[in-house]
Amino acid sequence: MIVIDGSLGEGGGQIFRTSLTLAMCLGKSVRIQNIRAGRSKPGLLRQHLTCLRAAQMICDAEITGDELGSREVTFRPGMIKAGEYRFSVGSAGSTSLVFQTVYMPLLFAKEVSEIYLEGGTHNGFAPSFDFIAECFLPAIAQMGYRADVELQRYGFYPAGGGAWRVRIYPVQKTTRLNLVERGREVSRLAVATSACLPEHITERELDQVRRIGLWPASTLKQQLVRSQGPGNILSLRLCSENVSEVVEVVGEHGVSAERVAKKAIREVKRYLKVDVSVGEYLADQLLLPMVLGVGGIFRTLKPSQHLLTNISIISQLMNIDIQLSEIEKGVWEVCV
Repeated sequence: MIVIDGSLGEGGGQIFRTSLTLAMCLGKSVRIQNIRAGRSKPGLLRQHLTCLRAAQMICDAEITGDELGSREVTFRPGMIKAGEYRFSVGSAGSTSLVFQTVYMPLLFAKEVSEIYLEGGTHNGFAPSFDFIAECFLPAIAQMGYRADVELQRYGFYPAGGGAWRVRIYPVQKTTRLNLVERGREVSRLAVATSACLPEHITERELDQVRRIGLWPASTLKQQLVRSQGPGNILSLRLCSENVSEVVEVVGEHGVSAERVAKKAIREVKRYLKVDVSVGEYLADQLLLPMVLGVGGIFRTLKPSQHLLTNISIISQLMNIDIQLSEIEKGVWEVCV
């Protein structure tokens, strides 16, 4: 049994999720200790417990430590099973993180799988449904991985109540990822979405994008949607020839629409300033599809703690070479 220290690097839930995914795909048993030791509330929260139980369900794993607040879990995987699954976080916890825990294992099952996810769909500190659909899935489709997604209900923090479906197709053949060049920009779109909030909030966000970001009016889209509780997210989407980047900022109580928009614009300018193809958040999410496939190469911004931590955990579970180097100022290359 491989022992993983959950306090490594950024000490968050990603260590836990990456360990579960690799344990299932590689058929290796793991003991994960000091889970989320770097967080103000260490141990398993609802979304992490949902990840653990979802992983157990799809491979008949033997587990210990499956309770809220648990700081140590053992996980002995069995055979991965395709099928129809329903995973409910039971709160506004991120459904995207649950999806990312079980997605890769189900890709290597022998038949199509269907997943129904309930909980938060547009959360801070986690990829939203839109990021999964518009950024992550198109990127890994270049490696031969395929899934169809459909949003059914929005779910914002703290009410939750969102839902979406995923159809996962068994991988037939993987190809090496090559995202060295971003390519010319094909289109851009700014989407301001809100539920149960005054209309002027999204209007002000888009006005800031137009005035400060200099985005033309034809690229601005307002979405007023229904959900169980109030929520707001601004999504700036850049579609280039070889990759799509999605920058998101979730609105918070006490934070003005103008500040939300300025933060998003600042992140877009940071991405466009240097000649990279992959944004900060997509970078660490590409590692598992690469190491479980046939590798690849991409260029990204200065490595985040999430990226460095993911490399460390993968190296503990797999005998694989992941090279990370700064090839010029502000441009980093990841090669598997």
